[in-house]
Amino acid sequence: MPKLDRNGVKIHYEVHGTGPTLLLSHGYSSTCRMWDGQVAPLKDRYQVVVWDFRGHGESDYPADPSLYSEALTVGDMLALLDAVGAATAVVAGLSLGGYMSLAFNASHPDRVRALMLFDTGPGFKKDEARARWNETARKRAADFDTRGLAALNASDEVKLTRHRDATGLAGAARGMLAQRDDRVIQSLDKVAVPTLVLVGANDTNFLAATDYMAAKIRGATKAVVPDAGHAANLHQPALFNQAVEAFLARLPAA
Repeated sequence: MPKLDRNGVKIHYEVHGTGPTLLLSHGYSSTCRMWDGQVAPLKDRYQVVVWDFRGHGESDYPADPSLYSEALTVGDMLALLDAVGAATAVVAGLSLGGYMSLAFNASHPDRVRALMLFDTGPGFKKDEARARWNETARKRAADFDTRGLAALNASDEVKLTRHRDATGLAGAARGMLAQRDDRVIQSLDKVAVPTLVLVGANDTNFLAATDYMAAKIRGATKAVVPDAGHAANLHQPALFNQAVEAFLARLPAA
C-alpha cells in the first residue's frame, strides 16, 4: 500500500475505486479498517480514500510530540487529496475524524465538495469545557504511557485496529485529541457545502453535539441511526450506508 511522506513522517493510505473522491477519516485509536464496510458498497461509484492518522495503525509514530497536532492532521488530509489528484472531495469522518473534517473545511473550504460528520462534535466554546476535555485526553495519554496497548478500550471501532505500540496513541491524545481553541465550533455557521450530520441513537455523549451542528450549519441534513452507538457504521452498517448513499445521491454533479 502507498505511503505519503510528510516531511519524514510516513502516512498510510489506500485508494479504492474510481469516481468523485470521498475521504474517510477514522476515530481516535481506531484505523482505516473501520471503514471496510463502507468501502465495499461505495467503490464502484466513488474514489474512496481511507487512511491512518499519524500515530495510528500503519502510519508512522513520530517520537517528537510537536509532530502531532490539528494543523498537521489537516495538512495530511490536504496532501492526501493532492496525492490522489482530487481538486475537491466529500470530506467525512467519525468522532475525531469528524472533528478533523470540520477543521479541514475551516482551513480549505475550496477543497470540500460536501461534509459528512458521524458521531462527532465541533469542540467547545467555553474554555472550562475545553479544559475538562483536554484533561481527559492527557489522562488517556498517560494511561498509554503506563500500560501500553493494554490501555485500548473495547469499543467496536477499536477492536478492528492493529497498532505497533502505544507511543503514537499517547502522542496523538496530547496533540490531536486535545483542543487548543474554539476555531472549529466558531466555523459552523460559515460552512457553505451540503453537510450530513449523523449519529447513532444510543450515542448519548454526542446527541446534543449533533443537534447543535445540525442547527448551526445552514441546510444540514440530520440522520439518526436506530439501535446504534458511537460506531454507527459498525453497529448498523446497512442503515448507515443507506443514509450516506441517499445524501451522496442528492449532491450536485462533481
